[in-house]
Amino acid sequence: MKQFTHKFSTQTRRRGLYNVNREIMDWTHAQGLETGLLTVFLQHTSASLVIQENADPDVLHDLNNFFNKIVRDGDPLFQHTAEGPDDMPAHIRSALTQSQLSIPLTAGKLGLGTWQDIYLFEHRTLPHTRSILLHLIGS
Repeated sequence: MKQFTHKFSTQTRRRGLYNVNREIMDWTHAQGLETGLLTVFLQHTSASLVIQENADPDVLHDLNNFFNKIVRDGDPLFQHTAEGPDDMPAHIRSALTQSQLSIPLTAGKLGLGTWQDIYLFEHRTLPHTRSILLHLIGS
C-alpha cells in the first residue's frame, strides 16, 4: 500500500458551485495507483463539497437557488453575524452538505459516474480562497 497527500487552493467569486474535478483527477492519475480510495477534504466551515451532475448547468443553478430559499441571509433567527448577514447561513448550508468525500479508485480512475463531477460549493457571497486536501491510499 502507498499513500499520497496533496493540498491545493481554489478561488471563488461568490456563492455557487465551482468544478474542482480536473485538478483532483489530474493529481490522482499522476500518482500511478490502480486501486485505492481518495479522500477529498475541505478545510472550511462556510463552504462544502458535493458530487453533482456535470452535463446540465441548470442542475447547479437550481441547487444553489434551493439553498438560497431554505437558508436565507440576514434571518433574524441567527445571532452569529460576525462576518455579515451571510455568515451563519453559510455555516448551516455547510452543515447540510459535507466537508469530505470518499471516492474509490479502480483501474487507475476515480469511480465517478458518467455525469458526475466534484464541486466546491461556496456558501459565502464574497470571493474566498478555499483549501482542499487530498489523501490517496492504494496500490
